[in-house]
Amino acid sequence: MTPVAFVKAITEAYALYGRSPEAALREARIAPESVADPAARVTAEQFETLSGFAMRELDDEALGWFSRRLPWGSHGLLCRASVTAPDLGVALKRWCRCHGLLTEDIRLALTVKAGRATLVLEERRVPAHLREFCLVSVLRMVHGFACWLIDSRIPLDDLAFPFAEPPHAASYRAMFPGEARFGAGSAGFAFDADYLALAPVRDEAATRAMLQKALLLTVLQYKRDRLLVDRVKSLLKAHMRTPASTAGLPNAEMLAQALAISSRTLHRQLREEGASLQQIKDDARREQAIDLMRRTSRPLKQIAHLAGFRNEKSFSRAFRDWTGVPPGAFQRG
Repeated sequence: MTPVAFVKAITEAYALYGRSPEAALREARIAPESVADPAARVTAEQFETLSGFAMRELDDEALGWFSRRLPWGSHGLLCRASVTAPDLGVALKRWCRCHGLLTEDIRLALTVKAGRATLVLEERRVPAHLREFCLVSVLRMVHGFACWLIDSRIPLDDLAFPFAEPPHAASYRAMFPGEARFGAGSAGFAFDADYLALAPVRDEAATRAMLQKALLLTVLQYKRDRLLVDRVKSLLKAHMRTPASTAGLPNAEMLAQALAISSRTLHRQLREEGASLQQIKDDARREQAIDLMRRTSRPLKQIAHLAGFRNEKSFSRAFRDWTGVPPGAFQRG
């Protein structure tokens, strides 16, 4: 569900152009009186219909955010300029550079540091009454295109906005795959830089088809995560490296919570990637155990604990299955 605040912002864009939003609201089947109700919501389909109709009727894909129009087709140019990039990192840099050619009222920049990619939106001239709608829409379009380009959900580990928390803040959880932080110094988001190395899986034909329903990129979230297996492995390894961690590895519910998805989705997406949570756990335990036995002279009981086993007996049985020899013999050798 989309908060009516964004519907109201579109009606204000009509006011800027001295036009009536009546036809757009009718096309989207939104009652005009609901626009004045702060608690009202519309569906993703209604909002997509409203936005698309307004952008065509006003011939402005920015819907009044900037000092000059972005004529219908402007975001299509951004998509076509980026889709031929060799990887997502280059694609996003092209998007940022080309967006600057369309308007100077905001600037987008991508930086990478310590394995973390950050996209920052710098405001230069945005109307105060359209500020939230502008910043949210621009970031959702960039993120939606990035996910579509590599056919993967890109979780956000920091999502920031420079305005106060709005009454409809809960809706942000449906709009972005990450918790929003308000009152920040600038707008933007951060994510694992490993996604930047993924190659696009779309071409010009796919781009033409996508542009027929491009607004869906901003109203629906991707579910599939192409780096899900790697992210689960990283969480398990981080857990085993924590000195205070208890014996045993995190269960599906704990991992799903850390990944901001449901445990059912976790299992389903792992199956789609040809993996299982149990196999990933077994691999993580094996790598941890063998690494500890090669690098340290710790007692087997302690190694079993650090590798996520509840007792030495179950560890010994698993280790023999992995290597064909008991852990004691492996350690002595």
